[in-house]
This record gives sequence, structure tokens and C-alpha cells, in this order.
Amino acid sequence: MNQPLAYVHPGAKIAKNVVIEPFATINNNVVIGEGTWIGSNVTIMEGARIGKNCNIFPGAVISAIPQDLKYNDEDTTAEIGDNTTIRECVTINRGTTDRMKTVIGKNCWIMAYSHIAHDCFVGDHCIFSNNSTLAGHITVGDYVVLAGMTAVHQFCSIGNHAFVTGGSLVRKDVPPYAKAAREPLSYVGINSVGLRRRGFSTEKIREIQDIYRILYQKNYNNSQAVEIIEAEMEATPERDEILQFIKDSQRGIMKGYFSSSSNQ
Repeated sequence: MNQPLAYVHPGAKIAKNVVIEPFATINNNVVIGEGTWIGSNVTIMEGARIGKNCNIFPGAVISAIPQDLKYNDEDTTAEIGDNTTIRECVTINRGTTDRMKTVIGKNCWIMAYSHIAHDCFVGDHCIFSNNSTLAGHITVGDYVVLAGMTAVHQFCSIGNHAFVTGGSLVRKDVPPYAKAAREPLSYVGINSVGLRRRGFSTEKIREIQDIYRILYQKNYNNSQAVEIIEAEMEATPERDEILQFIKDSQRGIMKGYFSSSSNQ
């Protein structure tokens, strides 16, 4: 249902049961799935691919060109998965030649004034609180929670089920299942509350804690810790996921709190 005061380009592909409120602008080369609601004063620019049953609140700007001087009008996209909510004044830029797209997964909740820059890949079931800011080329796993006013440096990665406390500056990679806080950002435990909410057993949570004790609390460097974890801990999907994240890290993983404190 399109309001007469909304602008919808004839080249946009709008599915059935999409509600577009007055003063929204839908540009060419846009796809919007069934059941999605587009609030007043939303601007959806070329290259947007929006899934089913999404809610996009007033003032949001989806698929604007990247804030990157190297961008040269490439044909790129910004993709939003089904059942995702985008709150007021969120900005999501489309990709560059690096990844050719920016992706927000399914069932995400992106709160007001958050910014997701070009070439970011965000997984499913993520929650970004107000004013969360992702620079370009960032990878965020599933079930990640960023508390308010978190800022993430370009090219960082944040693993599945991680939690980052409010006002944090993320300059290094945050491993899966970890809880990150303090300044400089440091490991302060695992995200046990989130894991319990998602059905992780007490035994599985204890296993993850044991892995991170070796990594962060035994005074080993990362290479030593990885060798010990591989040798002494039973191979499980969670163990292997943590080890692979550490091995793949390009910016290096965040330090433990005590090691960070001693280096100040």
C-alpha cells in the first residue's frame, strides 16, 4: 500500500503487502519483500535489497553511496534480511569493489542513529543499541550484541555470540562467546548470560570458560595458548570455532584485562 505522498520509482520492485508511509522515497533498482513496513521520511536508495517483514523507521537512509573516496559509482548493494528492524535515523551504506555489498542478516534489531558503513557483513539475530557505529569492511557474527555508542574500527571482526559493553572502542578483533569491556577494550569473561538465554548448557558454558582461561589468564602468548588448547581440550565445534577465529584474525584479538592494564 503506497501513500500518495510517497515517491516510488517505477523501476523499484515492491512485493505485496508492503506499506510505504507518506514522504518516504524509494529509488530505482530497489527490491522490497512482502510484509515490510517503510516509515515516513525513509530514503531507500539504489541497490537496496530488503527482505520480508522488515520494519524501517522514520529518518533511516538505506543504501546510500559509500563514504569512501575510492568509490567510483560501482554497481553495488546493501542487503537486509527478513524480519529485521531498522530504527530511526539509521544509515546503512552500500558496498564497494572490496565486497560489492553490505549485508545485514535476518532477525536483527538495529537501534536509532546507528551507522553501518560499506562492505560490512553482519550476521543473524544481532542487536546494535543506539549510536553503534561500524566503519567499513567489518565482519560481525550471529547473535552479537553491541551496547550503546560502541564504535568499531574498520576491518575488525566480532565473533558469534560476543557482547561489547556500551561506549566501547573496538580496535582489535573480539573472539566468539566473549564479553568485551574497559579501555583499552579487553576480555572480561564470556557472554554467559547471552549463552544461557540461547540454550547453551552449563557444561558447554564451562567448556568455553576453560578455553578462555588458557588464552587469557595463564600468561601464555596466543600461539602458546592455541597449542595448549588444541592439545588439552577435546575437539568440539565451539573449541574449533574459537581457534579458527584466532588463527584467521588480521588485526589481532583483544587482550585480557590484566595484560592490558600492565601495559599502560
